[in-house]
Amino acid sequence: MNDPLLASDATCCAPLRPSAAIANATDLVAIAKALADPVRLQIVDLLRAQGAAVCVCDLQPRFDITQPTLSHHLKRLREAGLVTVERRQQWAYYSLVSERMEVLAKWLS
Repeated sequence: MNDPLLASDATCCAPLRPSAAIANATDLVAIAKALADPVRLQIVDLLRAQGAAVCVCDLQPRFDITQPTLSHHLKRLREAGLVTVERRQQWAYYSLVSERMEVLAKWLS
């Protein structure tokens, strides 16, 4: 059988090359997991739209969840490096870490 289509050195397409951005796949997965929850996605969107630190007392009324549940979501976002927290007396102010969002944006573009 000398079929040229079955020859071992024949290829149908150009070889696949991974993108440079996928080298930090673990980082992208952490970001994606953090954003995979609707509440966390909304928190990030609110912080992005605000463009400044937002007090947790202003976030709480926006969601139909308990304060401990909101704290859990904010903790997940902090662990993924998407938000930072600054303590001002008894209040916690959250800000978006734009560099982390750029990692995701760069990969998507």
